[in-house]
Amino acid sequence: MIICAGNNETFPFATPMGVGLIETAMNLTRLCLFDKPEFLLFVGTAGSYGEKEIFDIVESKTAANIELAFLSNDAYTPLDNVVTTNTTSKKDIVVNSSNYISTNAQLSKNFLKFGVGIENMEFFSVLRIAQEFNIPAGGVFCITNYTNKNAHEDFLKNHNKAKELLQAHVTKRIKELTAK
Repeated sequence: MIICAGNNETFPFATPMGVGLIETAMNLTRLCLFDKPEFLLFVGTAGSYGEKEIFDIVESKTAANIELAFLSNDAYTPLDNVVTTNTTSKKDIVVNSSNYISTNAQLSKNFLKFGVGIENMEFFSVLRIAQEFNIPAGGVFCITNYTNKNAHEDFLKNHNKAKELLQAHVTKRIKELTAK
């Protein structure tokens, strides 16, 4: 099953789950309880902490839930804040999820030191729910912005093209998989 966030980030081949960590967790849990999918693929846009370029396509099976306050030693968590469905030795780009979009370029570059490369609001919830229901899962993302003071404006400017690129990428991958 292919899923996406929703609102203005929808795709003809994907079922919307909601925006942010909470809506996604609630709606995906409900879905899994009543009609458990065999596989989950999340499709969405993401912000780059600096290494990935605008309109790059990133595939990952690893997500984190790390808040900016952690980077400045102003917070800690007793919870497991990284989840992966990666069963291969291939190193994933870690996708960070928060209900907030990072706009401090200097601080957010520190995510790179922890191997975290991009941010998407929903992906941690997707992988955590997939883990709970023992469902293989992954994500495909297109970079719309860098995590800086222009993050929102750049996201708006690049969002439609990013959705087009994601649709083309996912459609191509589906054709490749069904041809096998």
